[in-house]
Amino acid sequence: MKTALLGLTLALFLTPAFAGNYQPVDVSKLPEVKQSKLGLYLSAPEAFKMKSEGGAKVMFVDIRTKGEFQFVGTPQVTDQNIPYMEIDDPASWDKKNNRYQMSPNSDFVGAIDALAKRMTIGKTDPVILICRSGDRSSRAANLLQDAGYTKVYSVVDGVEGDMSPAGRRDVNGWKNADLPWSYKISEGQAYIR
Repeated sequence: MKTALLGLTLALFLTPAFAGNYQPVDVSKLPEVKQSKLGLYLSAPEAFKMKSEGGAKVMFVDIRTKGEFQFVGTPQVTDQNIPYMEIDDPASWDKKNNRYQMSPNSDFVGAIDALAKRMTIGKTDPVILICRSGDRSSRAANLLQDAGYTKVYSVVDGVEGDMSPAGRRDVNGWKNADLPWSYKISEGQAYIR
């Protein structure tokens, strides 16, 4: 009995879902740019918990660009990287937003459908989308809802989190919650088109 109690205590203490500054999503404070039509939101720790507990019946997709996925790292529970948007090739400059111009991935829904088929995920099973900070994942969730998916969750703080007043992404997010992530990606996780 003592061993079981000690094991449970250690498991709760060491589980990343309880790490960092974990706060459940307060929908009333969610900026409009992070809101989706389905209204299904998770913080990074909640997303980790849902995927860890749901395993193969929960699809976890990193929707950042291929460059972000490769060079910034990805959550270790990522099933695949399927970019919602990509930097234009050849590159052009977006003067309004002071960044490279990005365009939607015309194959996004088709690639999601293909991954869902490989994982035997139906349109009523949970799909978790994560981007850098929760903006793109809400728009991608809307696109998947339009395609018939009914349980698409947006990770509102993303991989890197929101911007602090100091201009760094150190407020929240997957990495700042000390959840498992890696620079090592597999061919199966890569988006190859």
